[in-house]
This record gives sequence, structure tokens and C-alpha cells, in this order.
Amino acid sequence: MKAKWGSLLVMMVCCLALLVGCGGESASTSSSDKVLRVGAETTFPPFEFADDKGNYAGFDLDLIHAIADEMGYKVEFKSMGFDALIPALNSGQIDTIISAMSITDERKQTVLFSEPYYRSGVAIVVRKDNQDIAGKADLEGKTIACQIGNTGSMLAEEIADTKVINFDGANQAFLQLKNGGADAVMIDLPVAQDYMKKDADNSFKVAGDVLEAEDYGIAVTKNNTELMDKINAALKTLKDNGKYDEIYKKWFGEA
Repeated sequence: MKAKWGSLLVMMVCCLALLVGCGGESASTSSSDKVLRVGAETTFPPFEFADDKGNYAGFDLDLIHAIADEMGYKVEFKSMGFDALIPALNSGQIDTIISAMSITDERKQTVLFSEPYYRSGVAIVVRKDNQDIAGKADLEGKTIACQIGNTGSMLAEEIADTKVINFDGANQAFLQLKNGGADAVMIDLPVAQDYMKKDADNSFKVAGDVLEAEDYGIAVTKNNTELMDKINAALKTLKDNGKYDEIYKKWFGEA
């Protein structure tokens, strides 16, 4: 009897362990399905940056959290270099990108973009004492500081006889300009405005017209249409219910 009860007890324990294991796996899978892994390059204020306490903040961060909330997801955020974002997306390290990424035909070949969530343009920024550069035509033969992967860098490369210096972060590009290592910075207008507003020395000005207005989009892999449909639906809801305007005003001051 002892042997029989012992065997029965072992079988009962094994069955119980199996049931618990199955239940745990199911709960884990369900939980992971509700996590949205988001990637961004975090030296691009006011869209994404690290604040004084080392926490990530910005317009894009607030927007993607609001979108995830609307979808019933939690956000798992990863900061990485801009050039690493699309490879990380397509290798499965992240689920989506929101990083002030312009919707371009070239990028459309490798990722699927959401409906536009922001329209921007490229500004030419020079030192305030600069009298030689009044627009794009005056940049020929000049040294231009840019952020790598940014539309400003792409436009700068098209200008004849220019030397383009690309940096990982926008702050480095502006520092290069301030220190005399570049004649101009070409970068997205809201980023330029944010940096100029924070510059204690009031060292810069925008030269000429804003160039190449482009739309920003949220990116997923080309085959992940299900996730994109959810993101677009959530974005539309936020625009309809006023939450998008609330986030926009927080970071840009007006609708």
C-alpha cells in the first residue's frame, strides 16, 4: 500500500506541475502579446530625449504611450542609434519605431509606415553674426553639420562642393557650429527651434526658408499589417478625441 500510495502521490504531483506549467506558459504568452517594444534615437528634442533625471521624454514618447494605451498595450522602450533602428525592427528586436522618422520612398521599401502624425521641414541654422548665408544657395562650398540619418543630412549631401559632418546627436551638430567647426546646421525645424530656445548665449538664427516639408510616420515591418492597423486606428481615435492636440500643445505650444 505504501508503494502504491507513493506512486500515486508522485503521479499527482507530476500532473499538478504539468497543469501549473501549462497555465504559466499561457499567461506569459498572453502578457507578452500586450507589450509593444518601441525603438527610438533619443538625442532629438523635443521629439525624444533624456531629461535631467535620465528619463526618456518627448512628443514621440508621449504619443506612442497614448497609442499603446488605446490599444491596450504596455510600452517597452529601447534607445539606440538612428541607423540601427530599421535593422533592429527587421531583425525582431523591436516591434515598432517612432523617432521623428520621415516617410520616404526609400524607407518604404523596407518598412511599413503609419498614417502621418507630424509634418516637418528642414531648417538652415547659422551663427547670428553670419552675414554670408541667407539660404540654401549660399551653402555651396561650406561645411555643414548634421545628424546622421536625418533628412537635413541627405539634403546637405546634394549641395555642390560641401563638406558634410554627421553626428550621432543634434546637440553635437550645434556645438560644432557654435565652436566654428561648421558654417551651418541643417536639421528639422522643431529641433532647431527647441535648441535655439534653450541656448543661453542666443547664438543662432534660421537662414532662409524651411526646406523639404516631410511627414513623420511610425514604422513596423512590412508584413505586420495587423499591428499597423491597430496603430492607425489608435492614432485616429487620439486625433478625434482631442488627446493628440493635448500632447502637441504640451511640446509645441499651439495646435
